[in-house]
Amino acid sequence: MTATIDATPTVLRPHAEQLYAAELEALAAADDLPRPPGWRLSPQAVVTYLLGDGKDISAKYIGPRRLMEVAVATLATDRALLLLGVPGTAKTWVSEHLAAAISGDSTLLVQGTAGTPEEAMRYGWNYARLLAEGPTAGAVVASPVMRAMRTGAIARIEELTRVPSDVQDTLLTILSEKTLPVPELGEEVQAVKGFNVIATANDRDRGVNELSSALRRRFNTVVLPVPGTVEEEVEIVAQRVASLGRALELPEVPDAITEIRRVVTVFRELREGLTADGRTKLKSPSGTLSTAEAISVMTSGMALASHFGDGTVRAADVAAGIRGAVVRDSVSDAVVWREYLETVARERDGWKDFYRAARDAE
Repeated sequence: MTATIDATPTVLRPHAEQLYAAELEALAAADDLPRPPGWRLSPQAVVTYLLGDGKDISAKYIGPRRLMEVAVATLATDRALLLLGVPGTAKTWVSEHLAAAISGDSTLLVQGTAGTPEEAMRYGWNYARLLAEGPTAGAVVASPVMRAMRTGAIARIEELTRVPSDVQDTLLTILSEKTLPVPELGEEVQAVKGFNVIATANDRDRGVNELSSALRRRFNTVVLPVPGTVEEEVEIVAQRVASLGRALELPEVPDAITEIRRVVTVFRELREGLTADGRTKLKSPSGTLSTAEAISVMTSGMALASHFGDGTVRAADVAAGIRGAVVRDSVSDAVVWREYLETVARERDGWKDFYRAARDAE
């Protein structure tokens, strides 16, 4: 079996359960281990889906196996899962694939923002029917969380710490009692076995809307780290860029690994404030320079090389993208970037082309 992509061609970004339907089907067919109630796969098979098996199942997450085992084990209990990390550490990606593997549905999603209303967590009303019929079951508009409770699925809440505190607290009863009262109808929705919640939160948002201690106790927290080594980060970027290139139907790029390694090296050195050989201290810019941004820079570089170049990604195709990611503040970040070019890029063997392209992009 191969990692077949069998999504509808007209869909720009298929859901995980569509994109990897063949892998999920194969895992389910071969999976003879016990499955928690409502789960489509056993916990072992879910971890295999996430990390790959080196043969037929592709890796969706590259990182410590133990972290994924803890995350999956949490969802098999009555505790919800909070994925915490700096931007670009694959929190959303992991939550989507966990929901796809466990429930076969990753679409029960609440996007947390400063304006997220209580209705997004609980339920709303179809006001035309409410005026015509009064408060009836037919007038209730179920939230993704309510639908997940009814079907025994995984609900996803993105950027939970951006949600106002009073709206966050609507989760308390849902997570502790596994019920959602509907007082207007004198009823409640009781969660079906298999229901659980995966929330994500950004380390950079600490202090915006901190979770109350009562709500935090209802989550097990798994911190997703930045990739530990250059090789690990290069592998992640190469894999995602190839996947995105197929999804966007970009022409095949023969070999972009040299530029991927260069982008990753620049990002890591500026992020850590130190060159890879440990000899030169550097200033760090205000931006995150996450792995996700490295993927974006490389995808743009591939599009440039494919449509306006000879099909080979070169330094000139990624230089402007790197500068755009580094220089978020036109004054302070520009100084950081210029110092990096003059003290590191200009002196490094094999980087002359990148230095010239980056200076031309100034």
